[in-house]
Amino acid sequence: MQELILEEKTTLSPVMKEIYRRLRTNLEFTGIENKVICLTSCMENDGKSSVSFNLAKILAENDKRVLFIDADMRNSVLMNRTGIPDDLKGLSHYLAGKNAASEVIYATNYKNFYVIPTGRFPKNPTELLNKPAYEVLIEGMKQTFDYVIIDTPPLGSVVDAALIAKTADASVLVISANAVSRRMANSVKEQLINANPNFLGVILNKADEGTKHYGYGKRYGSKYGYGYGYGRYGQNPKE
Repeated sequence: MQELILEEKTTLSPVMKEIYRRLRTNLEFTGIENKVICLTSCMENDGKSSVSFNLAKILAENDKRVLFIDADMRNSVLMNRTGIPDDLKGLSHYLAGKNAASEVIYATNYKNFYVIPTGRFPKNPTELLNKPAYEVLIEGMKQTFDYVIIDTPPLGSVVDAALIAKTADASVLVISANAVSRRMANSVKEQLINANPNFLGVILNKADEGTKHYGYGKRYGSKYGYGYGYGRYGQNPKE
């Protein structure tokens, strides 16, 4: 297996690391059957890619073998942020039948943390995700890793996340504070539930520490701004 050196441009503060650890605990308490988790958002810039990536890393720090799949084959933002080369073989190459699964999985410089990058951006990502090869990949990864965290395109823009949710064990919605309407959030949540009833909840992102009210008609009593407006749990990691 090839090794990929990830170069992060930003590091989490001690406070943010603690928030992600609490998020990890919340996820672990949803049940051991929830191994494959897909994360999506309502629209671009909600921070779902950063949340997905950091959640996967914090799970790996707990002595779990974690695979992070960058399934945003339309506009991945993680390649630039982590120094992943544009020409690296990845998910699109596997789904197009050009490479085997073993050829697109990379060990990283983080212990227990593995990555499948997007690969070259295809013209038909939705069609590729509909191929049986995608389901075969996910089933195989469930046998190999303790967790598979999948970053998907915004469901408010394209349908890819719903397709991915069908073969995942559960889904999570990332919402940017004060940027998404309640109507849109509920609409995206319903799309996720229609694809897979096991919807774990919402992560409220980009909320100022100490803020207790975020405009959704709910109050959040913690200084970290933990929210429960749409799902069973939620927290507010920032990018």
